[in-house]
Amino acid sequence: MNTHQNKIVEFEDLGTREYQSSWDYQESLMKNIIDLKIKNRDLPEEDHIITPNHFLLVEHPHVYTLGKSGHEENMLAGIDKLKEIDATFVKVNRGGDITYHGYGQIVGYPILDLENFFTDIHKYMRNLEEVIIRTIAEFGLKGERSEGETGVWLDVGKPYARKICAMGVKASRWVTLHGFALNVNTDMRYFEYIIPCGIKDKQVTSLKRELERELSAEEMESIKTKIKKHFTDVFEAELTDKKAI
Repeated sequence: MNTHQNKIVEFEDLGTREYQSSWDYQESLMKNIIDLKIKNRDLPEEDHIITPNHFLLVEHPHVYTLGKSGHEENMLAGIDKLKEIDATFVKVNRGGDITYHGYGQIVGYPILDLENFFTDIHKYMRNLEEVIIRTIAEFGLKGERSEGETGVWLDVGKPYARKICAMGVKASRWVTLHGFALNVNTDMRYFEYIIPCGIKDKQVTSLKRELERELSAEEMESIKTKIKKHFTDVFEAELTDKKAI
């Protein structure tokens, strides 16, 4: 356990950015943290370098991503269809199956050294879910966990259970990568071209669909603010802002 725990998290809003570019940026932040951790192994404990933490929010152009344990047959659209709907397809190194990212969706990528917080991936996932559960509660929606199915759901245990936030992460040397995708004004038609997360009998939804109205640009920003607040509370962290590069 790291006795020099750093619970300050540097926050960046990347705006709208291509998926691959965002992934590359995440990887560079992760590599920096891991390099510091490796360096610390050769130093006496009192000389250990404090490792940073990062939290990114971003909106991606249309893209389907397939996790390393996923099945390509859950991608129902071929190359021609992807071109037609202006979407791309990327294989990624997170857990989970296939998911969609696109405009009107708030995607969060915490790149945390969990040794600054707690070394428990299960707890980390439950904490991420809790952040979203608290966020959508502010809109009168009761988010829940569905046993064995990561993410945040509505009406769990009922025939019309539906997922409002997908999650998939990777961790290496206790440093996290990837994160969550909350559907706000998301064009839900894009989910028709996949079996989301490989789950055939469950639906997906969005804040727009549940509230039966488009959320304004100001509301989108307010959701980000709510996510940041609940992230701070749940992880007992302190967020500091950094301008996007």
